[in-house]
Amino acid sequence: MEYREIKEICEKYGAECKENIPLAPFTSFKIGGCCPIMVSPNSVDCLKELAAEFWAENTEFRVLGKGSNLLVSDKGISSPVISLAAMNKAAADGERISCGAGASLTGLCLLAEENGLSGLEFAYGIPGSAGGAVYMNAGAYGGEIKDVITGCTYVNAEGRLITIAAADMELSYRHSFFSGKNYIIAKIGLLLKKGARNAIKKKMEEHMSARKEKQPLEYPSAGSTFKRPQGDFAGRLIENAGLKGFSVGGAQVSEKHCGFVINKGGATFNDVKNLITAVREKVAENSGILLETEVEIWEQ
Repeated sequence: MEYREIKEICEKYGAECKENIPLAPFTSFKIGGCCPIMVSPNSVDCLKELAAEFWAENTEFRVLGKGSNLLVSDKGISSPVISLAAMNKAAADGERISCGAGASLTGLCLLAEENGLSGLEFAYGIPGSAGGAVYMNAGAYGGEIKDVITGCTYVNAEGRLITIAAADMELSYRHSFFSGKNYIIAKIGLLLKKGARNAIKKKMEEHMSARKEKQPLEYPSAGSTFKRPQGDFAGRLIENAGLKGFSVGGAQVSEKHCGFVINKGGATFNDVKNLITAVREKVAENSGILLETEVEIWEQ
């Protein structure tokens, strides 16, 4: 595809457009080659027009939030990337927060705390974006996005803006209406409850302390590598299979939390992918449970 039309749309809105961009710096794993072009829409109208142009040209594209649940091939990808980083505005109004899909979860938590709004404390420290959190119904410490979301606006496969209520979003464990679909979440609405700022802040700090104590935040990773199997925990199954500290190249099963695969230093895409495969096979052999990966993988 010629990207002339894409560049013209970006120029029209004053949006960023760059070619041959390495993706590793945009992922928490710090792994990945280049994409042919990355566009960063700065408004819903810009996003809608860019998506419509890609679809009109039958050009497959990828959508990038904060890259915190993503593993990208060292060879890069042939698809253009729509980064939602510039769609990060957020505002509180009464007990409601509205935000762009690119807003960071941690930033939203701080906004909620500043306005004395409770209900989002569970997300403090999750390194993802609001859009990514909705896409996978992110959760921690007994809370999930489905508990606080009222609905969102997205661009569908025909390039139209659609508003959907939370009740229709099929939100369940690490799943939503958007899972596996090439729709683009643009705006999100949350409904919280009034609370005491000091209590909200205390709970956020407790969650962050627990993350630092139990999770290998000192190393690049994509967070929990595997979904929680019904009635058990991936980390426990992996440790019971004797895989604590197990390595392939620069990739390692964290010794701090076996549910995390980390980039111990210089890990390649194949290191991580092969380690994930080995872990799944060993756990299945040991327990009869085949772990399902939570990390999204981008290849050619």
